[in-house]
Amino acid sequence: MKIKVILACCLALILCNKAAATTLRVAFDADPISLDPHEQLSEGTLQFSHLVFDPLLRWQQNGQFESRLATHWQRLDSRTIRFFLRKNVTFHSGNAFSAKDVVYTINRLKKSPDFRAMFDTIDSVSMIDDYTIDVNAATPNPLLLNIMTYVFPMDKIFYQGQDQIIKYGETFASRNVSGTGPFSLVSRELGSRMELKRNPNYWDKDSVGNVDQIIMTPIRADSTRLAALLSGDVDFIFPVSPIDIERTKKIQGIQLVTLPSTRILLLHMNQKRRNEFQDVRVRKAINLAINQSLIVEKILKGYASPAGQLSADRFLGHINNLEPEYDLTRALELMKQAGYEKGFRISMMAPNNRYMNDEKVAQAIAAMLARIHITVELKTLPKAQYFKEFDDRSADMMMLGWQSDTMDSNNLFEFIIACPDAKTGLGAYNASEYCKHSIDDNIHQANREMNPERRLRLMQQVERTLYEDSAIVPLYWQSLIWAAKDNVKIQDVVNDQNYPHLGDLFIEGK
Repeated sequence: MKIKVILACCLALILCNKAAATTLRVAFDADPISLDPHEQLSEGTLQFSHLVFDPLLRWQQNGQFESRLATHWQRLDSRTIRFFLRKNVTFHSGNAFSAKDVVYTINRLKKSPDFRAMFDTIDSVSMIDDYTIDVNAATPNPLLLNIMTYVFPMDKIFYQGQDQIIKYGETFASRNVSGTGPFSLVSRELGSRMELKRNPNYWDKDSVGNVDQIIMTPIRADSTRLAALLSGDVDFIFPVSPIDIERTKKIQGIQLVTLPSTRILLLHMNQKRRNEFQDVRVRKAINLAINQSLIVEKILKGYASPAGQLSADRFLGHINNLEPEYDLTRALELMKQAGYEKGFRISMMAPNNRYMNDEKVAQAIAAMLARIHITVELKTLPKAQYFKEFDDRSADMMMLGWQSDTMDSNNLFEFIIACPDAKTGLGAYNASEYCKHSIDDNIHQANREMNPERRLRLMQQVERTLYEDSAIVPLYWQSLIWAAKDNVKIQDVVNDQNYPHLGDLFIEGK
């Protein structure tokens, strides 16, 4: 009898906590530039999509797929997957969700300048009935299921007829939103504040999430963001500067959660803007002059892993013996051989609130390049302004971070390395303007190669070519560091892609 009473009390306590919905105050380093989920392929956009929209499926913390708006799926052959969709789901507008919305969304993704490189591999989407679709690839496609994690169905009735995609433009979709997600948008002041409220009609009734309201405030400065947490003004922050980690660990009532990630930070050297960068000896000298290990140790305090390639060790394209090199003597010799013993002057741009300590890293790189007589005119910008300059290729050297959300090397190659092609979307983030058609051939082959061993050889060949050509400068794989009050159970919802599933966040009563 006592055991039954205890269990009943525990159950009542859980239900009481779940019922005691609460407000989550979040401070991130920046907010999404647009409400349009297809305008920019970025972390901020995808974080917002997980709040207000819902994907067909998503990655779990263990690296497996979790069903969301697709309840299950079936691979019919090497080119086709059938998706069975969730019933009795409504958009925030009140419109019912069905297969028509998924077909509409995938076709819109194929038109997006940022997403089309991935979705160009999809030949068609067929409606079998109101809650069943077939996604048909143009060729056998080993990553078809991975790509579907980018599909956050949009409300066809709400958007259709006013759904143009204009990067950094004023459109209906950039200012209005109707998704099926756990939260709906209440108000937004770009760069200042975003308020969301719990969707009372959210389909996932099994979720333990008890957050009723989210107030998101972008705070660019690391110290100010941490101070807001310590003062109690906010409950959850990202990122935490490495220099603040040890101090934060000692503060009672605050928790830190850190995870290694596959996000690669790199530098592009624009070969169209600078003839010097067309010489492989100059590109190699720049790679040798930048000390990735020192940057990780001194600026990032060990919360990153130095990189000598794009592919993280969990990706199929990773090559074990491709390590970062630092050799200042050899770098100077290569500059001399190339005819630039006295150096030259370049422009460089980097964000100052997008990646962990990004401005300090850029300053350190400028100082390192000065040692081989390359004078860097460095300009750093907030994220919202920086990526427009990036798209315009406004500097000779530009910083970029990339998370492969398909968890595959070929996603990196498609967007960062492929020859730029506005029609297909390939090379959309290739600010080096580097172009090698043999690499493009490997990218296309890897997208349709179903044999893992042959795929591995194709992607490792790309990595080896990039290393030999010194096409870009790999810097490091950045760790992710969050901090929150102890009663905010962030460890259950954060992941190595940095898309916290806040709809499932549980906050304990105080």
